[in-house]
Amino acid sequence: MANKADVSRLLRYVLADVGLPGDPVRESMRIWAHSSVERLRFPGRASVIFKYADAPFDREHLVLRLAARHGLPVPHVQAARTEAGVLAMLMDDLGKPVREANDYDGACAAARLHRLDGAGWLARVNTGWLATMPHRIGLRLNRLGLPGVVAGPVRALEGAAASRAAGAQLPPFGLCHSQYHPTSLHIGERGWHLLDFARAFNGPGLLDIASWHGTLNAPNPARTLGLIESYVEAGGHRQALAARGGIDAASWALGWHRVWVADWLTQQIERGWADRADDIWTSAITRHLTEAATLLHA
Repeated sequence: MANKADVSRLLRYVLADVGLPGDPVRESMRIWAHSSVERLRFPGRASVIFKYADAPFDREHLVLRLAARHGLPVPHVQAARTEAGVLAMLMDDLGKPVREANDYDGACAAARLHRLDGAGWLARVNTGWLATMPHRIGLRLNRLGLPGVVAGPVRALEGAAASRAAGAQLPPFGLCHSQYHPTSLHIGERGWHLLDFARAFNGPGLLDIASWHGTLNAPNPARTLGLIESYVEAGGHRQALAARGGIDAASWALGWHRVWVADWLTQQIERGWADRADDIWTSAITRHLTEAATLLHA
């Protein structure tokens, strides 16, 4: 975890890189132990956004610059530095949103995003990677001393994963956001911009579409199908509607996204970012994998 001294030093460096004063007024916008976003104000100058993050979130500046080169609306990265697994970057301040993003906005932005091929240095989530994900989750739970938490769903998913992962590389396949929610789409006076590419990867765009409605509520394949249809109408690849892994596209997307989220939750516990005995975490992992097993007909 980055300490305050490291962050303050990196902030001075990136401010100097763009010729800004080293004593801005710092306004916290979003704070997490491993990532934070601030608005920096300077007398007589435009404000900028300062974001810092620990690894594995320390390559976001590269993804934003890649997206910008391909014409995707994202915040302009004015300066960025990485040091010992910590990223510090300055971005244009897009101002306050004029409204919240709706499902149609999400479908249109995703259709633009998934035209990008991605980059070779990003993780590649393909058929083989998905097929082995339930097994990796099971191994991680064993290492954490939690083998019995979700033994049933893990075994079911391990048995079905090879067949259900089929079709992962059907279009749309390329740059994926990974945390694609309405809060990741800023709609302001200058139009829309996609934010928060800290966990971007190369993979099936359907995982982004499944991410849009979140996982707090029970999965709704009919609603996700409607979003996929809007996505295709907005210019997304028509094969987004194709069945894969022997099941319909919406169930496939929702099921694998649930597995993806459970995988990330177990990674955070293993990194020491969460209490492995915390009932909230273990119940969330159980719920996500149980829902995944149902959606994927495991």
